[in-house]
Parts: sequence; C-alpha cells; structure tokens
Amino acid sequence: MESLKFTSLIPCKASVNLIPTTTFVNHEVIGQVGFVPLWKRSARPALRLRAQVSGGSGGAQDGASALEDQREEKGVLLGAETDSSGSVIGFNLIPPNGELKVLDSPPEDATSDRVDETEDIDGKEKSKAKVTRNIVFVTAEAAPYSKTGGLGDVCGSLPIVLAARGHRVMVVSPRYQNGTAVDKKFSGALDLDTHIKIYCFGGDQEVAFFHEYREGVDWVFVDHPSFHRPGNPYGDSFGAFGDNQFRFTLLCHAACEAPLVLPLGGYTYGEKCLFMVNDWHAGLVPLLLAAKYRPYGVYKDARSVVVIHNLAHQGVEPAVTFKNLGIPPEWYGALEWVFPTWARTHALDTGEAVNILKGAIVTSDRILTVSEGYSWEITTVEGGYGLNELLSSRKSILTGITNGVDVVEWDPSSDVHIASHYSADDLSGKVQCKLALQKELGLPIRPDCPLIGFIGRLDYQKGIDLIQSGMPQLMEDDVQFVMLGSGDPLCEDWMRAAEATYKDKFRGWVGFNVPVSHRITAGCDILLMPSRFEPCGLNQLYAMRYGTVPVVHSTGGLRDTVLNFNPYAQGGQGDGTGWTFSPLTKESMLAALRLACRTFTEYKPSWEGLMKRCMERDFTWESAAVKYEQVFEWAFIDPPYVG
Repeated sequence: MESLKFTSLIPCKASVNLIPTTTFVNHEVIGQVGFVPLWKRSARPALRLRAQVSGGSGGAQDGASALEDQREEKGVLLGAETDSSGSVIGFNLIPPNGELKVLDSPPEDATSDRVDETEDIDGKEKSKAKVTRNIVFVTAEAAPYSKTGGLGDVCGSLPIVLAARGHRVMVVSPRYQNGTAVDKKFSGALDLDTHIKIYCFGGDQEVAFFHEYREGVDWVFVDHPSFHRPGNPYGDSFGAFGDNQFRFTLLCHAACEAPLVLPLGGYTYGEKCLFMVNDWHAGLVPLLLAAKYRPYGVYKDARSVVVIHNLAHQGVEPAVTFKNLGIPPEWYGALEWVFPTWARTHALDTGEAVNILKGAIVTSDRILTVSEGYSWEITTVEGGYGLNELLSSRKSILTGITNGVDVVEWDPSSDVHIASHYSADDLSGKVQCKLALQKELGLPIRPDCPLIGFIGRLDYQKGIDLIQSGMPQLMEDDVQFVMLGSGDPLCEDWMRAAEATYKDKFRGWVGFNVPVSHRITAGCDILLMPSRFEPCGLNQLYAMRYGTVPVVHSTGGLRDTVLNFNPYAQGGQGDGTGWTFSPLTKESMLAALRLACRTFTEYKPSWEGLMKRCMERDFTWESAAVKYEQVFEWAFIDPPYVG
C-alpha cells in the first residue's frame, strides 16, 4: 500500500491543545507533519487507518455486529479487523477508489437511538433502553477498583446495568496506587499509551490513561503521580490530602478529553455525550463544558447531570485558588462562595472562597440525588449546608432516585461469605447464619435472643453518640449487639471498652471487612441505623434483602426505603418492613429497638412476615436505571447550559 496522508484526530501522544497530522505507511506511524487546533476538530472524527484498542476481546464492544456487511454510499464497510488475540483494532472501509481505511468513529446509523427487546442466554427477554446514549461517569471512586462508601458502590454498579440496557458507558476515575495489595485491582487495566497535557495550576500537567473493558463498560483510569501515595482516595491517617483540589481538577480535565481522544472499541465516544458528574470531585466537568469547550463549538450537543451523594462535602477552597483551575476568569461567579461572618476565622477574613459543587449545581443540565427524601432535605436550611437557596431555585430540574443493590454480590441464596444459604421461600438458613455468627464472635449461642447489628463509619453523621449513650440501658435487656466499623479513634476505643464491659452481650470489630459485613448482615435479626442524615443509605437495603429488619432514624433515604411496621394492616396480617423513629434522641431510638425486640421474641408470625416483605422489596439497579433514563431524556429536551 502506498503512503497516505490525512489528519489524525486521535493522537497517541500529544498535547491536549494540539492534534498532530500523521503520515502512515502500512498502518505504521512514520512521522508528524503538522498540527491543527483542538477546537477545530469536527464533531465526528475523520477516517483513519488504524485505531489502537486495549481491553482484550471486549474491545469489539458494541460496534462489530452493527457495522458488519453495512454498505454506505461512499464505499463498502467490511467486517471488523482483529489482531492475533481476537481484539478488534479497526473497521475496514473500502471507498470507491479502493483504498483501505479504518473507522475511528461509527457511522450515524451504526449507533441507532432505538434498541429493541433482545434475549439473554437463558432465552428470557431483557429490557433495553428505548433511546441509547454515550454516557461518561466521572467519579473519585468506583468499586471494585476504589471504594470508601456508597459513591464507589453506585459508580461500580449503575454503569454495568446501563450498559446492559444498550448504552455505551465509560467510567473515568483516578488510577490510585498506594503500595499495597489493593493495587492489584487495577492490574487488568492496560496503558493506552495516550498522554495529554492539561493546563492548570500554572503549567502543563501531563496525564496518561489506562483502560479495562469489563462487563460491557469502558473503565478508564487517569494516571498521574498525585494519585500514587499511601492512604485512601482522599487522605491518610494525618487527614485529608492538601492537594485534593489539584488532584480532582486533573480528573475533571482528563474526563472531558477522554471521549474525544480515546479510541475505545475502535472509535471514540465523540462529543454527543452525557456526563454523569458525581459529587464535588467531578464538579468542574459541567463548568469546563460551558466555559472551555462550547465557546469553540465542542460539546455543543453534550449534557451534564450532577449527582449529589453527600452535600456535606462541597470542595471549598480559598478564592485565590480559582486561577489554578484552568477556567476563564469571567466564570469566577459560578464558583464564588462567601462564608457568613460567624464562620470566618478573624476580623480581616473576607470569607471569600470557591465552591466546586456550587459551580456544578449552577452549570449542570439536571441535578440528581440518591433518594427522593434527600432531594427535598437539601432544599431546607437544615439539610442544605448553605446551598439550600440555590438548590431551591433549581428545584424544577432536581430529582431524587433511590440507589439500587448489586443483586449478584448481595444475594442470600448464593452468598459465598455466609454459613448457610436461604431465601424468602425457605428462611431456615437464616437461623444457621445467626448461630455461625454468634460462634465466630464468641457470643453465647442463643437463637431466640435478639441480635442487633450496626455496620458503618464511626462518626457523628451515623449517630454513634446515640448508640454510646443508649448502650448501658440497652444492655440491661436480653439482647446481643455487634458493631463493625472504623473512623473516630475515640469511638474505636469505646467499642473495645464496651466489649470488655459487656462480655456476653457486645462485640465490636474495628475496621472494615467485606466478608464479615456479609456475615453480620445475614446473621443479625435487626440492623440499627440512627444516622443524623443519610442521602440514601445502602446497609438498610442490604439488610432487607437478607431478611434483617431495619430500625432507622426517619431521614433521607432511610425514610424512603423503610416502611414502618403496622401489625393491624391487611386484616391483622401486618404491613411494613421495619421501624423508623423520630426525633433523633436516645429515648426514641431505644423505644423503637425495644418494640422490634419484643416483636421478634413474642410475635414470631409477625416477624416472619416482616422478613419476607423485606426480602421481596425491589431495590435493584435495573428498576433504578429506568428512572435514570427518564432524567437523561429530560436533560436533552432543553438546550445545554451556556452561561
């Protein structure tokens, strides 16, 4: 084949602002002959001879079958071209002149908006989305690669379900490396050999991309030395990292470039994307779309949805740091934040700051929270953390959707971590799980004694102080109590002291252990969650799936998901899935716990009905995904935010 020259729109290594024009001979790069500005790239990339793909056999993804044997007016599109491992490395296009080329981006009709019902392996029809989209999740954590709480669970599960419904889904998060065995979780991600330069914090910052195609999703990891250090994604034993604003600014810029420069599955995601912006760490994305890209005609058809998992964390830093964010100065107002006088450190403190989550709320096309109750709470003075007026003003685009549960990981009929399997039709294994847990913890083996559990962070939000103050009175009753969690060192010390004081009734497990959390969820009769606020809460959903009855404070997602028990409903058959209590006091918490324990001890038929109703509740990600898709549709009805 003779040499061909054309503009390559996907550089292997290039500055973010410069796109090389490359010469190819027999599909090999032989040199760069010029540059064109990033902003002049077309909405749909040009044809090129070969696109690099990582991710094993999954590299074909959605494109191969749709493009095979397809005929176009300008030429014939043949089957996908693969390498020796079977990975798709391009799509062969023979134009009228006979030259062989490979598509970087699929033809318009190769990614149809309409997807019909299809059959899965078992022959059962699986629901598919009526309209499919290119969706880009931007998040600080995504399980199983990184996780500290519910954010990691959501961004590790929802993308997989959306991909199964026909969407093309990418998740962009940092490639954390902390020098421990946890680093192996990223071992399946391969270096894409694509480096870009991001201008922020006074200079060019170079980042790389790693990629793994798993369960229908493109998992993309942004690599930079600032993500390589001991600790969790946000800090270590000494507290939060001082450069978190820098680290997550890199994530946001890189996430905006990823759909444009990464040839995943043979072609890029392109500009018509829907960005799912999770919490403040990803909050610069909608601002960058509006301020950096759309003025130059890029991402004019993209939309952004900010998902608030916890409004208490907003990414607030001194106002002087605005110049580091790589955003035009005229956009300062979107991030501007002024602390009230009482919150300032001294008389000369002007209280001026930048608030990244505020900027995301201002510039995003839709706003989501992780439960219906929380979507209302954040518009109140008590739950709005200073943003309640802004959120109230955007109430027309604010929606709450309750998180789902990973029904594969959390399934009492197949859970590998528990002693005995069971289901709503056969609850006998539940007792065996309880006996095994009592034995493991060294508690007296008593199947008829109510066993209460707590799983969560040991901090003020989770109501640990109520548990501490109420424990002496609770331990006077015939109950057993087990706690699993870490956090406040004083709370951890209290757990150790309580175990020594109540030797036959209390056990505390300091730290977090996934198998143990499964065994506690399966083995306990009651799960206690006295949270001060809870955007959604997942532990109560896991508990109900395992027939463990929740006792929760009536707030946020807890109030949405736990239905208060009414023994007189349905002709005395009962209704409800647990107990909610309010106000948040030791007395109301103890009253609810004692009512639950009495029902367990004295009203076995009612308790069995509670367990079965809990296990029959539908909190799957499949049902939540349908609601997310409705929000996607709403986001594309109106024009994008342009300021």
